[in-house]
Amino acid sequence: MYEGAAQAWQQLMANKLRSFLSLLGVTIGIFCIIGVKSAVNSLEDNIRSSMQKLGDDVIYIEKFSWAEDPGSNYWKWMRRPNSTYAEYEALKERLDLAEKVGYWQFLGVKALKWHSSSVEGTFILGLTDDCRDLFQLDFAGESRYFSPIESQNGSDVCILGGVVAENLFGTGVDPLEKVINVGGRKLRVVGVLNKSGKDIFKPFNFDNGVLVSYNLARRGFGIRADGNMHQSSLMVKAAQGVKLDDMKDEITGVLRSERRIKPRDENNFALNTLSILSGLLENVFGTMNVAGFVIGIFALFVGMFSVANIMFVSVRERTNIIGVKMALGAKRWFILLEILIEAVVLCIMGGLIGLVLIWMVATAITYAFDFDIYLSLSNILIGVITSVVVGVLSGLIPASQASKMDPVEAIRK
Repeated sequence: MYEGAAQAWQQLMANKLRSFLSLLGVTIGIFCIIGVKSAVNSLEDNIRSSMQKLGDDVIYIEKFSWAEDPGSNYWKWMRRPNSTYAEYEALKERLDLAEKVGYWQFLGVKALKWHSSSVEGTFILGLTDDCRDLFQLDFAGESRYFSPIESQNGSDVCILGGVVAENLFGTGVDPLEKVINVGGRKLRVVGVLNKSGKDIFKPFNFDNGVLVSYNLARRGFGIRADGNMHQSSLMVKAAQGVKLDDMKDEITGVLRSERRIKPRDENNFALNTLSILSGLLENVFGTMNVAGFVIGIFALFVGMFSVANIMFVSVRERTNIIGVKMALGAKRWFILLEILIEAVVLCIMGGLIGLVLIWMVATAITYAFDFDIYLSLSNILIGVITSVVVGVLSGLIPASQASKMDPVEAIRK
């Protein structure tokens, strides 16, 4: 094996331009296949880690289904009623399999003011108690959620998103316990949320929002309990050990009863879960991986024929040496293995160059766009194994011809 590797290196150094052009196909092929795979894996990990915030044991009751294209059934979705506070109370009271039930309602976009500072275009949400855990709110410092008494009484308190707090107060002022003007109403800040971070997919992004208790939303912002003025939604978290299908059946029964849906009529609501999005993502990322593989495989074919050409030339140039080896007792399998090892080493060199290029590009993108793209160990192994396979395929015919040479005829050439 050492001799084969040494001869492969000699072939590379003997004709650098020819070797470079021959290995270029392998390098480009590995770069395309592993580069796309690394980018897709990094993107998938980023999105899936963000999606975990949705919770795999939570059911989201919406107008539209996540599994369907909203554009194709837009008017069907829009004709459906919004979730109501009465439905929230019914679910809270009648569900036996639920651990938590949450309800939120969009209150519109309003301006915030504090002294001479102001922030425009801030959205306001009214939340019930369980939304803290269902949204997995991440508080900064000594911030907190609404106390049970504040929530029940609809006290004039609020929670600010991280970007809103920074824009309104700057970096040198602690927002806690400050009184701000929210759409003409004075509210005391009891909490500030950490910024949502650099995730691409942000299911619960409250950076530019203000959160208030639902009772304050009804008392101070004039929303209607039927939910028809603004967008609203329900969330139900299953109790420990409860199957989501059983939970869906129980929710469906309660909501059909509350909405007085006739037995033969279809549901006018959708029950969405994390598994729906996961299935859609698997299809998207699978297609992207196939596209990268198809592009890379063509480049690898070019590289394979180029390396095979080098091996044919190498065998022709060393015909008499091969004849001498065979005359001295070298077995045919040894000659075959020697040529194959040489081809494999050439392809591994091309593959390693491709992997180094991927690492350089991934590092540059990570620093330039603040998005982590990494070259995992599994992808490195796939790149090396692919290079070995290409090397075996490209060297098989030249190696077979070399091993079948007649020693006497080979020495004469």
